[in-house]
Amino acid sequence: MKVTVVGAGAVGASCAEYIAIKNFASEVCLIDIKEGFAEGKAMDLMQTASLNGFDTKIIGATNDYAKTAGSDVAVITSGIPRKPGMTREELIGINAGIVKSVSSSILEHSPQAIIIVVSNPMDTMTYLVHKTTGLPKNRIIGMGGALDSARFKYRLAEALDCPASDVEGMVIGGHSDTGMVPLIEKATRNSISVSEFLATDKMDKIVHDTKVGGATLTGLLGTSAWYAPGAAVSEIVKAIALDSKKMIPCSALLSGEYELNDLCIGVPCILGKNGIERIIEVSLSDAEKSQMQESAVGVQKTNSLLD
Repeated sequence: MKVTVVGAGAVGASCAEYIAIKNFASEVCLIDIKEGFAEGKAMDLMQTASLNGFDTKIIGATNDYAKTAGSDVAVITSGIPRKPGMTREELIGINAGIVKSVSSSILEHSPQAIIIVVSNPMDTMTYLVHKTTGLPKNRIIGMGGALDSARFKYRLAEALDCPASDVEGMVIGGHSDTGMVPLIEKATRNSISVSEFLATDKMDKIVHDTKVGGATLTGLLGTSAWYAPGAAVSEIVKAIALDSKKMIPCSALLSGEYELNDLCIGVPCILGKNGIERIIEVSLSDAEKSQMQESAVGVQKTNSLLD
């Protein structure tokens, strides 16, 4: 499998690193507009191959999409990152133009590629790729839900004082501080509801801390996070590469699921060699349904800002 990662900044380089370390791809192509930047990142990463035990070839290119030809999956991380105090929605003007150009360039050289969108505002950028490329809905995936769910599980494990491998939890809805819907009522520790271990106020805090997870890190780092986003992308790409049929929450174009139409929003998806192979409709409580509808309104409002 060949994977292209557009944008060789912190997030893109982390994507390339985790994909290579997991050793399921034959080649990763990093591409960036800054002269020599992607080539340097690729060389640096390749010099870890003998240390980290991977055989994946990593190459870099400066704005030369011919080098991406034959990619099975393309990851779009390019665009400006958040700074402290910024919402994801404030990035729409600049990032929309970048994402349109990048997706067109990718498909010119890899017309069968599955596209994974990381650029913010992620749900709206995923929707933009749908509207501008005309690709079938299974081949366009927004990364947000995978990252948000990882952050949710981190907070669950923190509150439970247990390993992250003990907990299961999922976040659906929009990839925004107000749009996320952490399914706390369904979260478990080794199949036992977390409500057996945690008081209501503790669970409410987990939900809140999950929703502002990105903003918290932006405030601490002065820019967007990169390790967890890179790892989230690598899990999505791995599920596609191995045709694993793994269920991962992703932003997908809905056509009636969850009583929603014509928008991309986070929902549980079965991922395999064809990308999104099935959308799973989870039974939601009345409160969760209401939150999901409110989230959809927020996503549609951001979508309306697209030219």
